[in-house]
Order: sequence, then structure tokens, then C-alpha cells
Amino acid sequence: MPIIQKATEAYKLWHVFHNAFPRLSKFSLGGKIDSLFVELMENLFLTRYTTGERKLNYLNNASTKLDLLKFFIQIAWEIEVLDHKRFAALSAPLIEIGNMIGGWQKLM
Repeated sequence: MPIIQKATEAYKLWHVFHNAFPRLSKFSLGGKIDSLFVELMENLFLTRYTTGERKLNYLNNASTKLDLLKFFIQIAWEIEVLDHKRFAALSAPLIEIGNMIGGWQKLM
């Protein structure tokens, strides 16, 4: 499924960037971002393979996790543990994932 592939590609990119985080932020903010990425992918996967009301719940959870993920990535950029280039590289696929989630929500 394209949305799961897109999320996986974004996570792989994040994983490289996370390794370069300063120690002070690596396990706090970086850990939070990492957890949100995993939770996003989990909810997308579960949305794909469930039906009915549960499907909608997982999709809404995925949307919330994505919004939180974008928020914390922006914080990382604002406190300069993520440079402009890496922020842009992560933001592009996250925006695309958001558009895909929105399209999926309209179909339900």
C-alpha cells in the first residue's frame, strides 16, 4: 500500500537523522518523534487490515499521530537539533502522507 510505503521511507530517513541528534535531545525529543513514527505506521497498517468502526478509529489515530509528529519535528527544527535541509526532507513525505490520510477519510 503506497501510504505505508511512504511512511516507511520517511521513517528510514528519520532514523538516519535521529542518529545525528545531540545526546541531550536524542533520548527525549528524538525518542518521542521515533515513537510517534512507529505508532503512525502501526495505525496505518491496522487501518489497512480492519473493517468498519475499528478502521475509522485507526485512521483517526493515524491522523492524530501524524499531526503530533509534525509538531514535534517542528520543535526539533526550532531548537536547532534538526537543520533546515533535514526538516524539509522530513516534512515533504509527511505532508504527502497527510494528504493520503485525508483522501482516505473522505472515502469513509
